[in-house]
Amino acid sequence: MMRVLLDTNVVLDVLLAREPWRADAAAVWQASDDGHIVGYLTASTMTDIFYLARRLAGLDVAQTSVRVYLEAFEICAVDRQALEQAAALPGSDFEDNLQIACATTAGLDAIVTRDKDGFQAMTTQVLTPAELLAKIG
Repeated sequence: MMRVLLDTNVVLDVLLAREPWRADAAAVWQASDDGHIVGYLTASTMTDIFYLARRLAGLDVAQTSVRVYLEAFEICAVDRQALEQAAALPGSDFEDNLQIACATTAGLDAIVTRDKDGFQAMTTQVLTPAELLAKIG
């Protein structure tokens, strides 16, 4: 079974019902719920989710969102080692580099993102939600 890190943009596509990406992102989440993949988020993605949900929909929605994501996904730690690895990677997006560092440290099989260009330093697979869905069939 594939173990994949979901980029923040993928989980926000579901939370914020962003079209046209919501359907594929929701299908990836469902694949995780159904046990076809094991979905992971970084701890920093959780703070992003809380911040955006609170800003856009209020504290109750933000707290509920965090609980739902904690129940649905495994969480990769963000510690000093991950931050130092991210800082050493090439590329201009520290958040993407941090997700690469976390996925690498956790030995995950892939990162799932809509922005594959941001993950060129990843040494394993980088897939769009549609590519992951096709792969797990």
